[in-house]
Amino acid sequence: MRLPDFEAWAIFATVVERRSFTAAADALGLSKATVSKAVTRLEAHVGARLFHRTSRHLSLTETGRALADHAARILAEGTAAEESARDEASAPTGLVRLAAPMTFGLQHVAPVVAEFLAAHPGIAVDLHLSDARIDLVETGYDMALRIAALPDSSLLARRLTPITAHIVAAPAYLERHGRPRHPAELGEHACLCYANLPTPNLWRFVGPDGTEAMVRPDGPLRTNSGDAMLPALRAGLGVAVLPDFIVADDLATGRLEAILPGWSPPPVALHLVTPPGALRQARVEALIAHLLARFGGVRG
Repeated sequence: MRLPDFEAWAIFATVVERRSFTAAADALGLSKATVSKAVTRLEAHVGARLFHRTSRHLSLTETGRALADHAARILAEGTAAEESARDEASAPTGLVRLAAPMTFGLQHVAPVVAEFLAAHPGIAVDLHLSDARIDLVETGYDMALRIAALPDSSLLARRLTPITAHIVAAPAYLERHGRPRHPAELGEHACLCYANLPTPNLWRFVGPDGTEAMVRPDGPLRTNSGDAMLPALRAGLGVAVLPDFIVADDLATGRLEAILPGWSPPPVALHLVTPPGALRQARVEALIAHLLARFGGVRG
């Protein structure tokens, strides 16, 4: 099967439009010889002359007139296809799938996604909010925001900003049960546990001098949602370890109190995680750039 000579068709259409080999060559940025050779090549393919040519006059043959409209459509459609491709490159379109933690996603990610959608009307975002770990490769998500101390993996992770965590309890709880002076004493307290930690049955803390302490928490509530722990905390039912973006308001109003000053869980950060591979669609790159720009300055 021989493919059509699209370049020759486009050049023929331009000669017809400009009514001159010289004018067509100037318009296309080609030499007159290149234009002439393309028309001759096309004539050989169709088996007929397309122009009557003299030193002073150029006119279409009957075959040329019959094919001129076809050539014009080929040129127009090729030009439109290239313009569409350029438009897509400069204004990406399509669906991007993003996973993020529930509370952080509601507070920070959803507003940023809305801002992104307003700036990129051709892109749609499938935003999945869950504190459960999502397998990006298996589920087909383009990226995820994760708050963790990430282990080694085949995924590509970029650290965006540190996340501060607090050891907290309600003043009423502390008045009844006392304020622990060392993390080891938490073993004697009611602990409200976040189930999605890598080791939910073991809390680790780092002291002001780098000393580490570990405790096995036990208490009346274990949940996979940090927000779900707040009512029990406010009711004075125990102690919890939660990030600043969940407890900041309660700490500011005094409903909760930070305890064990100088001690903190091992440092974690907000990361942008993507599957392995260097090639990504323009729409995915656009959202990545937006998230990097917005969350590089988020404090938690």
